[in-house]
Order: sequence, then structure tokens, then C-alpha cells
Amino acid sequence: MTVLAVIIGLIILAVVVVKLYFCAVGLEKVSVDTSAPFTVEEKTAEHLVLSKKLVFSNVGKQCATLMDAIVRPQLPYEQYDGIAVRGKMDRELYPRESKTHATGERIRRADDYFEAVLIQRQGSPTGESQLNLYAMVEFTPRKGLSLDDALTKMVDVPIDIIWQEVGRKPWRYCKVQCILTAEEIAQLAGVQLQLD
Repeated sequence: MTVLAVIIGLIILAVVVVKLYFCAVGLEKVSVDTSAPFTVEEKTAEHLVLSKKLVFSNVGKQCATLMDAIVRPQLPYEQYDGIAVRGKMDRELYPRESKTHATGERIRRADDYFEAVLIQRQGSPTGESQLNLYAMVEFTPRKGLSLDDALTKMVDVPIDIIWQEVGRKPWRYCKVQCILTAEEIAQLAGVQLQLD
């Protein structure tokens, strides 16, 4: 009985020491500024691509690793089935979105891969404590509608920004949500919204 009590006491002491250590040296803490407006990245007869700059900052005391970042538009068929919405995240200066062919035509990549990146702590002499990412949202008409016709009947689109971060704490997913309103989509697309 005494040996078991000693073992339990040592485990509790180890947990307390680890907690005190993390309090002393600090942890990573990633926050996201979503205040930038959506802008038109590309508009053709086949699709509309909007982008929004997101500034990820590490306001903690330790380096953080952004392992994954996802843009997830929330537009179910039951709400509006005239347009398909797809999202992805791109890093500033390192887009995986597209490249230009020798003919000048843009070629879309379909891998949607997000390459992990470090975000240093604020004041670190070894790197940036901020990271600019772009939430890319693509609208493609369905059901034989033209893009402009489909966009005139749009509804609000909630967009989840989800990222996986890791540092001294175990990996975890975090999320913020932006609302792309039907009025904003229509204004950016240059169409008149039809109110039913």
C-alpha cells in the first residue's frame, strides 16, 4: 500500500512539475485576423474565385507549426442548389492554386495540399511571427445556369477556416467562421441580387 501511494505521489508531482515548467516557458498561441474583405481573384464565364487575406499570428511564447489549413464553405444543396462552392487555403508567395502554361493559359492544380509551416514566437530573431494565408472560394454554376444567373439567386455562405496547430501542446484543430453574404457576393461579381 505504501509503495502504491509513493508511485501515485510521484506521478502527481511529475504532472505538477510539467505544468509549472510550461507556465514558466510559455506555450504557442495562434490567432487569426479575419478583418480583410473578400476580393475578386478571377471571374470567367465558368466560375468566380474570391479570396480573403487571413493573418495568422503567434502571440504565444514558443514556436508553433501550422500543420494544415482548410477552407470549408457551408452551402448545402437544400439551401441553394444552383451553384457549387469549393474552398482551399493558399500561402502568400507560395500558391498551389495555379501556374501559367507557356501559352499564357492558367492551369489549375487539384491537389489542395497545404505544406506545413512554422510561425515563430513574437520577437523571435529567427523568423516571422506572422503568416499571410488566403482563403480561396470558388463558385461554379450547376443545373445549366450561367454564372451570373446562378449568382443572382445566391444565399449567405458561412465559411469555416479550420487549422491544425502544434507546438509544446499536442496537436489540435482550431476554427473561426466568416460569413460571405449574398449581397457581398453579388457586388463582387457585378450582378444584381434577385430578392424572392
